Amino acid sequence: MIPDQVGDKLFRNSAHQGGIVERKAMINRNSELSITRQAELLGFSRGMVYYEPRAISDKDLQLMHAIDNLHMDFPFMGARMLRNQLNRQVFKVGRRHVRTLMRRMGIHAIYRKPKNTSANNPAHKVYPYLLRGMNIAANQVWALDTTYIPMAKGFVYLTAVIDWATRKVLAHKVAITLEACHAVDVLNEAFAKYEKPQIVNTDQGSQFTVHDFVKTVKDNSCQISMDGRGAWRDNVMVERLWRSVKYERVYLTAYNSVGHAKADIAEYLQW
Repeated sequence: MIPDQVGDKLFRNSAHQGGIVERKAMINRNSELSITRQAELLGFSRGMVYYEPRAISDKDLQLMHAIDNLHMDFPFMGARMLRNQLNRQVFKVGRRHVRTLMRRMGIHAIYRKPKNTSANNPAHKVYPYLLRGMNIAANQVWALDTTYIPMAKGFVYLTAVIDWATRKVLAHKVAITLEACHAVDVLNEAFAKYEKPQIVNTDQGSQFTVHDFVKTVKDNSCQISMDGRGAWRDNVMVERLWRSVKYERVYLTAYNSVGHAKADIAEYLQW
């Protein structure tokens, strides 16, 4: 699957189903077990076995790139304001379509919302923010987040974990889907390389509230801290990293493949 073939249904489900693409690959059509039973054991419906995601049009890719640029400069803009800005450029687009693309990209307007209305998945527990007022030392707190990375054709997602005090990038991963398994992989890589922190801080994205991710954090004797919904200051270190990555590297390079994006971003983060 290539980035511009990541469809609506796959995107909506992937973040909280933890590796649906990988599990679909485990289906054995020559097995004695029926396709329905195999899908049931792997945790998804039989229909997902045959589902082929719709390709993303070139126009939508251009819109997503434009939305990403606007979001970096004006993160407070929601779908309506972004629509207005896009319509002042060369695009003609409605609010609902902008909202759909924002969801696909995994971005949202940054502003304070009323309490208890911010969880992406109501079935997942949201943990309190633990960092307020703390004097944080090196390797005491790690921060984790995922961002949208545009390419010349398509897009990928970058997940990274950094040390809050030193801002050092401890581990990262570029992937074509927004899934919990990628966040788990990055976190496990950091755990294997460095002394474990007291706290792991994330936003309330469903890839971080899903059981597999929460279990990984707790199994390593760490506390979980989560930002207030849309409160960029709660995870400001990662937000600053994304701005640096995009303005100093991504926006200057038209990645022609996933491999190109992986290699170039890895080189930049190492530098």
